[in-house]
Amino acid sequence: MDAIATIPADRPVLIAGPTASGKSALALRIAEDAGGVIVNADAIQVFDCWRILTARPDADDEARAPHRLYGHVPCDFAYSVGHWLREVAEILQSGDRPIIVGGTGLYFRALTEGLADIPATPPGIRSEADALRRDGGAGALLAGLDDKTAARIDRRNPMRVQRAWEVLRATGRGLADWQDDTPPPLLPLDAAAPLLVEAGKDWLNARIAQRFDRMLELGALDEARALLPRWDPALPAAKAIGAPELIAHLRGELTLEQAREAATVATRQFAKRQRTWFRARMGGWTRIAAETL
Repeated sequence: MDAIATIPADRPVLIAGPTASGKSALALRIAEDAGGVIVNADAIQVFDCWRILTARPDADDEARAPHRLYGHVPCDFAYSVGHWLREVAEILQSGDRPIIVGGTGLYFRALTEGLADIPATPPGIRSEADALRRDGGAGALLAGLDDKTAARIDRRNPMRVQRAWEVLRATGRGLADWQDDTPPPLLPLDAAAPLLVEAGKDWLNARIAQRFDRMLELGALDEARALLPRWDPALPAAKAIGAPELIAHLRGELTLEQAREAATVATRQFAKRQRTWFRARMGGWTRIAAETL
């Protein structure tokens, strides 16, 4: 915790880490001790349809410190890292000290390394891409990429593949070319205090199971029930971990216990991907053991 105590009170703070590792509690502690506005850097916590299922700060936490970019986006809106970056730019310009916290590594990468200014995808092209991915999987989209982008992209992530396909289709220029022309970052890493919360596998897995049980107690199933009439797995908000499993239960396809187990496994797998991503890409961040928080 010495690394936290020495952070200048006017310096922006970045807090990344896997799900259920205690990031939000750490951000709140820093905000209460030294001031600042807590800014969401989780791609699913932006949506208004999920509070419990995404472990968004509750009303008590929001009363203890100002929070921004939580639950402010309709669940059917195609919110992107570009949208997030533009909103964060306004916060940075406001003069408030930001404490940016979340588990979406791409958000932090765009913030500290820059993001290519790619035009928005027209709805028609988005629908065409959705249909291709639905009917032929990511392979159908990969086949339409330029060689440079295909060699660079994460082929295991269908949403990244679709995004690359849409960019090429909409602009006539490959995503890799756009990325190579990336402008300077909004917040260079050396201008912030970057903290990476790391957690051991066993410790984190136990927390994940406990937290999902708590979500069910607090009403996560009711959140899923409210979205059921307009549920569409292609919705950005449908990527919430646990949402497909709870919807399957409400449709009679899984028992609640089966849905609980499947959602817990999915969350553990997601946390594993996060830990791998952070280890590979956040070498300049200060490590903090979650178990010590």
